[in-house]
Amino acid sequence: MRILVVEDETKLAGFIKKGFEEQSWEVEVAFDGRMGKYLALGSGFDLIVMDVNLPVINGFDLSQQLRQEGVSAPILMLTALGTVEDKLQGFDSGADGYLAKPFEFRELIARVKVLAKRKYSPERSQHSLKIADLELNLDEKIARRAGQRIDLTAKEFALLEYLMRNRGRVVSRVDIAEKVWDIRFDTGTNVIDVYINFLRKKVDKSHPTKLIHTVVGMGYIFKEK
Repeated sequence: MRILVVEDETKLAGFIKKGFEEQSWEVEVAFDGRMGKYLALGSGFDLIVMDVNLPVINGFDLSQQLRQEGVSAPILMLTALGTVEDKLQGFDSGADGYLAKPFEFRELIARVKVLAKRKYSPERSQHSLKIADLELNLDEKIARRAGQRIDLTAKEFALLEYLMRNRGRVVSRVDIAEKVWDIRFDTGTNVIDVYINFLRKKVDKSHPTKLIHTVVGMGYIFKEK
């Protein structure tokens, strides 16, 4: 596995590089966002690990720019910015995982392996998902209903994909938080409900057949009726 590490703290970057190489992974390091972007666009990496507070181009902007340029490699953000709002911003910029500093190296290794496994899992070989008149193009990251394109943020797309992959099954807020955001939210937060409402307005509001349903006290289910 080839990994790009974008980290401006030289000691930490060296520590991560050495640890990854002990796993027999090939590693390249960039010390600012501009060099990170150059390397990410020029070489085929299997995974990118980046800080948020980077010189020249910060991690949020870098992640967003890489996604716009068509880079599909999983992105894991390492940062001292550990609030729920920071994590949501990271995921909306295109990140797949988020690990707050300070962290234990074994947890970093575990996160990398999970993201790598997710990338190469059989279900990811699908190119599209289709239920009723709603279709997700997983390659282009485009959603359409009744032939009309739906503009979704990265996290809205990921949430819709998760619901569609689990069609006919009730998924709880905890399931969604862990599988879509890869974090555990504090008790009482309504972020899941907020994003579900975002999706309903974009996916269901203008159509007679509703696909996203609430199961009171349990969670949500995606089905045609």
